[in-house]
Amino acid sequence: MFRGVGTVVNVVAVLLGSGIGVLVGHRLPQRTRDVVTDALGLVTLLVAALSAMTVTDPQLSAAVGDSAPVLIVLGSLLLGGIVGSLLGIEDRLEALGAALRRRLVGAAAAETGSSRAGDQQRFVEGFLTASLVFCVGPLTILGALSDGLGQGADQLVLKSVLDGFASIAFAASFGWGVAASALAVLAVQGSLTALGAVLGSFVPDAHLVAMTATGGVLLVGVALRLLQIRRIPVGDLLPALVLAPILVQIVTSA
Repeated sequence: MFRGVGTVVNVVAVLLGSGIGVLVGHRLPQRTRDVVTDALGLVTLLVAALSAMTVTDPQLSAAVGDSAPVLIVLGSLLLGGIVGSLLGIEDRLEALGAALRRRLVGAAAAETGSSRAGDQQRFVEGFLTASLVFCVGPLTILGALSDGLGQGADQLVLKSVLDGFASIAFAASFGWGVAASALAVLAVQGSLTALGAVLGSFVPDAHLVAMTATGGVLLVGVALRLLQIRRIPVGDLLPALVLAPILVQIVTSA
């Protein structure tokens, strides 16, 4: 199979799952949809914990020392949060979600008054939540890079199955905004796959571990949003994923 097939399968799974979720969601009471969202929040929290625990990976400790891994994750989140907030990434993502809603729903819906503020917020929240869940996890990074390196798309196929079921549950609560997240999946995983194809086996394992651990912490923020505990601006923290391997390189070169 060609490189990038895993991303194609993932996008199709999200679109199919979203369609099923929208059809089923209208037949479910609000309480049931809230319970589904809470269940997804708890599962996301579990996945986040497992991902964040990779900070104890021996490969990362061997590269930067026993005490540095947590500091690297902390530093990447602090610096990433500063950069992301100054750039207004969260606000830009919300604006993108609103623009996608207007494009996908169409002007006709707006003229009939169905495009209310609550509906738009629901669409944007679905887009943001699904995009972060589908794009921040360790399988996104490792699977896309592995696909680009020519090592197969097995990890992304597994992720596609998980995302397909998750998109059903998300779409049942948030609607078509979840389907729009397929664009984010295509952009992020496609870029990582291309990066893997260009870099070959250049990226060391310790750098990937740092990215995975940092992504796990970001998923904690996503879980807290899903559980409606606190609306953490996870979008503003996304630069941390880029800064984590950079900090590892700085430490190892010192």
